[in-house]
Formats: sequence, C-alpha cells, structure tokens
Amino acid sequence: MLDIKFIRENKNLIAEAGRKKRLDFKIDELLKADDERVKLVGQVDDLRRKQNEASEGIAKASGDEKAKLIEQVSSVKTELQAGEEKLKEVMKTWQKLMLEVPNIPDMSVPEGDDDAGNQEIKAWGDRRKFDFIPKSHVDLMLALKLADFDRGTKVAGFRGYFLKNEAAELSLALWQYALQVVTADGFTPLMAPIIDRPEMFMGTGYLPQGEDDLYKTQDGDYLAGTAEVPTMGYYFDEVIPREHLPVKFVAFSPCYRREAGSHGKDTRGLIRLHEFYKVEQVILCEASHEESVKWHKQLLANAEKIMQGLEIPYHVVINCTGDLGQGQVKKYDIEAWVPTENKYRETHSISYFHDFQTRRSNIKYKDADGKMRLVHSLNGTALASPRILVPLIENYQQADGSILIPKVLQPFMNGRTEIR
Repeated sequence: MLDIKFIRENKNLIAEAGRKKRLDFKIDELLKADDERVKLVGQVDDLRRKQNEASEGIAKASGDEKAKLIEQVSSVKTELQAGEEKLKEVMKTWQKLMLEVPNIPDMSVPEGDDDAGNQEIKAWGDRRKFDFIPKSHVDLMLALKLADFDRGTKVAGFRGYFLKNEAAELSLALWQYALQVVTADGFTPLMAPIIDRPEMFMGTGYLPQGEDDLYKTQDGDYLAGTAEVPTMGYYFDEVIPREHLPVKFVAFSPCYRREAGSHGKDTRGLIRLHEFYKVEQVILCEASHEESVKWHKQLLANAEKIMQGLEIPYHVVINCTGDLGQGQVKKYDIEAWVPTENKYRETHSISYFHDFQTRRSNIKYKDADGKMRLVHSLNGTALASPRILVPLIENYQQADGSILIPKVLQPFMNGRTEIR
C-alpha cells in the first residue's frame, strides 16, 4: 500500500507503474473515491462539531431555548447518522482501491510482459557434459526408492508425494545446511507458525489479490505459502527501536499453495507442489532506498553462497516489470540448471518492497530526528525443498544410476558420499 498523498501527487507515476506491471488498475477511480471520502469526512466532522456544541448548550439552557436546542440536536443526529453510513460505504470502496495500488518498480527493472522478459545478469558453474544419457529426477528417485508418487497421490491427492530413505535425510541435511549458512551472517533463526490470521496476509500483499492460491481453514485463517507471511507479522503493529535495525530473520516452515491457474504445468515430479518446505530470509531495515538495495544484494549473496556450496550450476535473472508482484520494487530469481530439461528452473526469489508491506502492517521506527517512519522490508528464499532436489539429483547422477552427495551435505548425513 502506498500513501494517498504520494499517490495524488504522483498520479501519472502510479498509472505508469500499473501499465509496466500489466495490472488492470484505474487511478482515476481511486482519486474519485478519495475526493468523495475527503468531502464526507469534512461533512461528518462538521456535523459532530455542531452536535457537540448543541449538546453543551442544552446543559446551560432552559425553557424554550432548551427545547429548541434539543430539536436541533435531534435533527443533526439524524443527519450525522446518514453521513456516517454514507462515509462507511465510500470507505469500503476507497480501501479496496487502495489495496490495488501497484508499487513503483525500480528504474533498473526491464520492461516486459512475463517471465520471458526476465534478463540474465550472471551465470555460475559449468553445465555438466554427460558421457551417458542422463535420467530425470523422477526416474532416478523411483529406481533408488527415494520417492513414491503413486502412494503420495493416493494419500494427499493431486501433486501428493512421499520422500523416502536417503531423500528424506537429504532434505533434513539441506535445511540444516541452509540455516548454517544464513545464521553465520547474523540472521536470527525462527520456526514460524504457518496457519495465520488474514491480517498477516493483507499486510504482506497476499490478500486480497492472491486468495485463490491460498488454503483456508474453517475458522477463517489461511495457510501461508511462505514463512515471509508470519515472519513479517512478528512486528505487526509495533514500533521497532531504531538501534535494533536491521532486523534479520531466517525462518523455517512448511508451505502450502493451491497452485491455482497451473493446471497441466509440471504435473510430474517435484517442481510444482501443494505442500513443501522453505528456509526464508526476511529483513526489516531503515527507510532508505540505499539500505534496501544493500540488503537486497546481501539476500542474493546468501542464496548464491548456498547454491555455490552445493555446486549446482545456476544463473541469476532480474525479473521484468510484468513478472513482478503488485508490491515488489525489484526482484531477482536464481534458476538452477536441470539437465534433462536442458534449461534453468527457478529455485529462489529475492525481493524488496520499500514500505509497501510495512504500511499495511503498521511496522515503524523512530528515526534520528525522533520522527516516526515506516521500515522497509525485504525477503528472499534461502532454500526451497523438495524442489532443490530436482537439479541436485540430476546434476549429481552417475552412469550406474547412483547419486553423489554434495560435499557440504556429507557432514549432515553421517559422512556418506553417495546414494545407491
């Protein structure tokens, strides 16, 4: 959410942000609703003032004057109730439109319609040249009894899966490795609650627009698709002491996504699932563009360090405007090389938002001058599993069907070097 004063003063900039992000947002509708809101607020305040003045006069008056004032108060009260009802309806419209306002993408973000417009800015690692025909992660895992997709579907439905034997151990090792890397950079580890109140999703921007992709409980709460949601909620409606900034969290959680709109995409294997796990980085920093840019680079560096430790070839892309979310100012994706698909697949996303999320969540701090300001927020994947198993298993496969274990994971797997 952006400040209405800023929106009014930068109407064309906001309209251009909507166009760049390919969002159907009509700035004129919001400004019209805001004009009506401001007018009604003034009228209601004026009626309240008159009601208060007349009420005070009644206490001092007597006789005909008192009767006249009572009649006047009654008339004002009726008018005030009508005005408040009208204001309530206008506020609903205004708030809905305010929640649709797009954040402004950074000038460095390339313009494009969708992920096809993303631009590679870095590539790391050598793509392996096989002297045999490589197998898919699905075939390898089934042969080594590392997964059971049929029984996963029987138990959990479409996109269900079981990880078995060394694949389950490998997942635990990956989580521990990712946490080790990020906590070494001064991040506070969290185990985050994933069934969260609607306000937390509203604050992070997953409501109202992303509701179709959320699982909802019978009590009206939602299951989060990333620990970003509860971790951002940690300081919801609070003032953080300036000396505590930046706040750096690394949160582990299960994650749930309905994958609405992805019918027919990646139906085989571990790329696109309803239930998975993530180690997520979240930073809250001072309200400075330079600070946001600095920490954005740090989140990316942490994710790259994890991938380089695993020795999985990858590239980094800057997401184009049409592949940014409503609230994102800028986003990088890390995409890992998947040999059997002969292409890179996304494993990490790293974003910053300025005060878009924290205005919704009311997270503030006092600056050096004692002025209350909204903090800036950032988040980024440290590791998402079991998706990361796809490039790991395919890149580490051997001709005999065995899989080597990356060196950085071996200490977490009792020193084992391979799966066979």
